[in-house]
Amino acid sequence: MSLSRSRSVLVASLAAALFALLALSSAAAQSPGSGRVRIMHASPDAPAVDIFVDGQKAVTALAFPANTGYVSLPAGAHDVAVFASPSNGTGTPVLKATLQVAAGKDYTVRAVGRLADSTLALLPLEDNNSAPAAGNAHVRLIHSSPDAPAVDVVVAGTNTKVFSNVAFKGVGTYTPVPAGTYNLDVKVASNGQTVKSITGLVLSDRSVYTVVATGSASALQVLPLEDAKSATPAPGAPATGSGLGADQGISGAMTMLGAALLALAVAAIAGTAAVRARSRAS
Repeated sequence: MSLSRSRSVLVASLAAALFALLALSSAAAQSPGSGRVRIMHASPDAPAVDIFVDGQKAVTALAFPANTGYVSLPAGAHDVAVFASPSNGTGTPVLKATLQVAAGKDYTVRAVGRLADSTLALLPLEDNNSAPAAGNAHVRLIHSSPDAPAVDVVVAGTNTKVFSNVAFKGVGTYTPVPAGTYNLDVKVASNGQTVKSITGLVLSDRSVYTVVATGSASALQVLPLEDAKSATPAPGAPATGSGLGADQGISGAMTMLGAALLALAVAAIAGTAAVRARSRAS
């Protein structure tokens, strides 16, 4: 094979490899990403449950009032089925729902209501865990007590309301408050009677919290959950949520390799042109 022919074959091979890598890089860059989902057992009379996602067991023996913490799921629609534990996922689930997960979003899914009166339901809720302003925390209230009336939450010893008239299944919006330690009272909205006190609630700077009122009215529980913790990235490090993910890493590596192959192809073309020029001159 002539030198010119060899170089032509090399150029064609490099170009094909380059196009293939760029195609893979584009596919990786367009991958759907993932969101995060947290499931909470908030039904006071329901037994421990097993939770299946898309037919696969994801959680075993989740009991009232525990939660799973956030777990990642690919973006898209997911079938969630809840069975009394222990279960292999066959038969009719106690609860089921389709959850739409968007890339970069967080969700809390609550199992609420009571087994005794067939009011059990799965309620999905989109969370907002973006960082509060410096010096502040964000807090919201979720009312998950099936027989408790609508409630207010006030700073103990004052008339300052943090949340007003939040009823069962309701959610008080994220409220910015100065970081610090709080004593709060949960009061019946209609008459101001204090039904639960929260003492020593620590709300840290630039962190996000959910306070869940759950259980029965006669045995009300108030559970603070830390949804997002303040984090200061190391100097030069990407901020939280902007780091190099798996898809980005593959895409970046392919782009660099593609650039290298392109340089080789250009060099090969230039070499071929030089050989042809010398052949014509001689």
